[in-house]
Amino acid sequence: MPVSSERVTPVASLQEFFRDSVSHALRRQRVEVEDHTEYYVVNLLTLFSRSEALYETTPAGVGLKPLALMLADAAGSASPRERNVVLQRLGDVSLFIAGFFADSLARKPVDVDYYVHMGGSAYGSLCEGVRGTVRGEAFGSVFAELAGKFQNVVDVLNDVRDEARSKQDQDILRLYESWLRTGSKRAERLLRELGIEPDSSLDTDPRH
Repeated sequence: MPVSSERVTPVASLQEFFRDSVSHALRRQRVEVEDHTEYYVVNLLTLFSRSEALYETTPAGVGLKPLALMLADAAGSASPRERNVVLQRLGDVSLFIAGFFADSLARKPVDVDYYVHMGGSAYGSLCEGVRGTVRGEAFGSVFAELAGKFQNVVDVLNDVRDEARSKQDQDILRLYESWLRTGSKRAERLLRELGIEPDSSLDTDPRH
């Protein structure tokens, strides 16, 4: 089915798309978060728009490492800094998957509640782990808010996904998901035709 350019408002990048979508969803869901937390979530979504940022090389091939193995990696880390990196990865992946792919989890051995629990706990431990550090001064309140409002933020991301799908026959997020999962050149081309640059040159790493 062809994409109708009249159904969408062209934007300069996925970051701009997610910034607007998350802001609107927060208001619709009546969820209040600090500006820095909202910015972190937007940057996280934009970061994971690059498949190489979401997926990693595992013994079984390129994919997502199970959350339990990430947790084990955190427990076995050689240093507090390494542990914090793994915990942030665990929280970020849990939030993204629970927010955008909750439907697919219904067919998995673990459901979305597992991701909510693991992600919220990871951010909570991360908040404690960075306490008293320069990184803690910059991101401690963000991690604390994500830990305390993890389910609320998941609801916001569910709303972002559903709102886009309800408005378009072949919407931005479906193209985004296709490009994310497969690196599809067709999806990349269609995103660009809609005015979205899927490989933004903006610095979108929320770890900075």
